[in-house]
Amino acid sequence: MSPKKEKTSSPGYPSLAKLCIESSGKEAACKVPAGLYLVATPIGHLGDITLRGLVVLSQADVIACEDTRNSGILLNAFGIKAKTISCHDHNEENRVEEILRRITQGEIVALISDAGMPAIADPGFKLVRACRDAGASVVVIPGANAALTALAGSGLPTDQFLFAGFLSPKSMARQKELIALKQNTATLIFYESPQRLAATLADMVGVLGASRPVCVARELTKFYEEMRRGTLGELAAYYAAHDTKGEIVILVGKSEEKESHDIDALLRERLQHLSVRDAVAEIAAMTGVPKKEVYARALEIEARKA
Repeated sequence: MSPKKEKTSSPGYPSLAKLCIESSGKEAACKVPAGLYLVATPIGHLGDITLRGLVVLSQADVIACEDTRNSGILLNAFGIKAKTISCHDHNEENRVEEILRRITQGEIVALISDAGMPAIADPGFKLVRACRDAGASVVVIPGANAALTALAGSGLPTDQFLFAGFLSPKSMARQKELIALKQNTATLIFYESPQRLAATLADMVGVLGASRPVCVARELTKFYEEMRRGTLGELAAYYAAHDTKGEIVILVGKSEEKESHDIDALLRERLQHLSVRDAVAEIAAMTGVPKKEVYARALEIEARKA
């Protein structure tokens, strides 16, 4: 007689508690005191949730979620039945008072975002600040993070990096933000939507130069994970011709050679919507060419229009 097959399921809290107790030798190791807990959640693969994160979520009196529907998938997978409330960009300030009241009444409040670490390009900063100001306990449960995952696998320098989050959705504002970062020699890390990826890479070519090494990481830890490397010029051309989907991280390395700039082309583009003074200041800052030289070229271009 063949052995009876047991139905497999995601691990629930009881088995996690047992494992935690056995590993520490103390039942108290699984007791979570009142406070706010920032729990990192998987950025794709559910297996990347931590044991400590599951213990906290399982004991939480309430879980504040960026989107309760998205978080429900994770919580259901691990049999977590705690009450959930929404806490996102549009209602975070209004949730602060309620969550502080819960904590002062002795409750365990866990904060999770749709994916990754709360408060990092996600809701949480205002709530954490309010809890710190009120003297409430704030505990971070570390785990998956898209920026660091992409950086580690990119092959770009990791000794210095700057996380810049999301750039502006509008091209001119985005270019100004990139100009401010142009001289930074650290690896630059950005989050971007698939709909704006091609336009953002094109602006990066215009501001940072086509030869910069870059890595575009997509769908990290998921089935269709992809990390594409090349120069900004190469990847800008690739994504201009290919639609893409998923969560995206762009990593840009420092310039490895002196960039050349077509000052006249830059001026013609900017003089369509900027004054001579503003266009000259922006291009001088972007290229490092002295203002006097850029101004002389601008006057010549304007004279041709007359």
